[in-house]
Amino acid sequence: MELGAQRHAGSLRRARIAVLNDDTTFLQLIEELLEQQADYEVATWKNWHGAYEFVKQPRPDLVILDIVRGHEEHGWTVHNLLTLDPETRPIPVLVCSAAVQSLQAHQALLTKLGICALPKPFDLNALLETIRQRLAQHGHEH
Repeated sequence: MELGAQRHAGSLRRARIAVLNDDTTFLQLIEELLEQQADYEVATWKNWHGAYEFVKQPRPDLVILDIVRGHEEHGWTVHNLLTLDPETRPIPVLVCSAAVQSLQAHQALLTKLGICALPKPFDLNALLETIRQRLAQHGHEH
């Protein structure tokens, strides 16, 4: 079975991953990597306005979220909205950010909520392995 293929409700489908980041180049690279090399279905969102709604419908199997846009940490607001909503709370979140100090400051909360953080820059194999693990932890078979 291919890496990104998921068994869901008795049928085979690719895992859906939503990527929220304000960097167009990052979004293009991550979309290409996840779709072509790992066979995931990827949807990207660049603007923080509407990001919560983008994740809510249709609910992805995993969210990759950056926390900083410019000098503001809008990603934490999106993360809080996803965590507070009973419909989106079960969606695993992977925080990928170059804001290492912010990640360290929030590490206790991230751990408590079961959220994985991957500081940028990261190794692509580490990203793929972390995605695979997060999906497996939430019942997605490979």
